[in-house]
Amino acid sequence: MSLDIHIVPILSDNYVYLARDSESGKVLCVDPGEAAPVLAKAEDLGWEIDTILITHHHGDHVAGVKTLKAATGATVIGPGGDSQEIPGLDQSVADGDTFAFGSETFRVMGVYGHTAGHVTFFAEGDKALFSGDALFSVGCGRFFEGTAADMWPGLLKLRELPDATRVYCGHEYTATNVAFAASIDGQNAELRRYAEIVAVLRSEGMPTIPANLGLEKKINPFLRADDPAFAEMHGFKGQEGVAFLAHIRAGKDSF
Repeated sequence: MSLDIHIVPILSDNYVYLARDSESGKVLCVDPGEAAPVLAKAEDLGWEIDTILITHHHGDHVAGVKTLKAATGATVIGPGGDSQEIPGLDQSVADGDTFAFGSETFRVMGVYGHTAGHVTFFAEGDKALFSGDALFSVGCGRFFEGTAADMWPGLLKLRELPDATRVYCGHEYTATNVAFAASIDGQNAELRRYAEIVAVLRSEGMPTIPANLGLEKKINPFLRADDPAFAEMHGFKGQEGVAFLAHIRAGKDSF
């Protein structure tokens, strides 16, 4: 793997990521909702941050950007098409763009709905996906600025990524996501096994991230909204995946 990735927990349940390219020594930070813990972790590691990646404009993902940029001189890369401006944005990216980071190439994938211009970053060599609040382990983001019709095409794009992809998302929501998924997909043996693993990890204060995308394709209800058997179980036989996705998200919102 070309990227050495470290999780920096912040706020109540957010994750910021620090990643170092082993070949070039370049260091990036993803979604710094706070600056101080990130700077402290980088200092502990002996790393100098030179790039900041932003998935969307929400404060718990960008509040530390200006301080971090001032302290490090890092280049800020994020979505120019989001509904609010990304603080300190230097390089605007959109769905389909690629950019180099040391020996790694990142592909930008738009997944809209949580915010109007939300992007995710896929490290093609390392098979690491920084998904922000678009895709969680066994979950997806709330539709704050869009609808199921906006979110579904993006989720389908993420589902096409390799099974070996490691998913680094913006929050530690896995336990509650698993509980909801079990309430609508209780006979899923893979989901039951994962629930046991998650319970152990969380009881020990350990992160459940990164998630494995191959497993997510089997247990994440939001990635399975076009599964005919799953949809039929809930009265959506023969309907488009987007209709069932809307139903599942509404269920999670009130769970």
